[in-house]
Amino acid sequence: MLGTVTALYRYPVKSLRVEALTVADVRPDGFAGDRAAALFVSSPEHARTGKTYRGKENRRLHMVAAIDDAHEIARGAGVTLEVAEAAPHYFDLEPVSIVFDAWIRELEALAGRAVDPLRFRPNIVAAASPGFTASEGDLVGARVHIGAVVFDIVSRITRCVTPSYDVTTGEPDPALQRTIVTQRENIMGVYARVVVPGSLTRGDTITAA
Repeated sequence: MLGTVTALYRYPVKSLRVEALTVADVRPDGFAGDRAAALFVSSPEHARTGKTYRGKENRRLHMVAAIDDAHEIARGAGVTLEVAEAAPHYFDLEPVSIVFDAWIRELEALAGRAVDPLRFRPNIVAAASPGFTASEGDLVGARVHIGAVVFDIVSRITRCVTPSYDVTTGEPDPALQRTIVTQRENIMGVYARVVVPGSLTRGDTITAA
């Protein structure tokens, strides 16, 4: 046993505010409704014209849930956006991300202060079982059962600048970013692919096959 699920999240619009779930409907391509829409830059002179507008481009995006509010934030930075909802999901690399509290505690010890797991925009936050010592790399290649749902852990997650932004204020924290980069190889969490879909709830046990 690796641990238990303590929180479940999805992000209805990529890069916008999190939505906490009591039950997650996990489908073959990820959490239902996760990153179901995305904001694309339409300003012709912008470096990301035709590409998604992300927290990397505007640290205040994660603070709002409404698309209209995101448009207002972007306009304040001189950027115009278009909304796309054609694809099932707008993921960066893989459909599901998992963070164990043991990894967060390790980062907190290195940083010397509390760190909100939501800085890393996970789908699943897990409480590690006593004696848990696995790093992200140790889990890569494992088949993990969470309740009735089965995942393959496919990679560690290399982080961008986004975790340095406070989830409630948007304020940057360069010291935290340096700690993640220099002390944890810029890694936090793992990506997973769905092998057997189903429903997840908080309290579900996590075991490795």
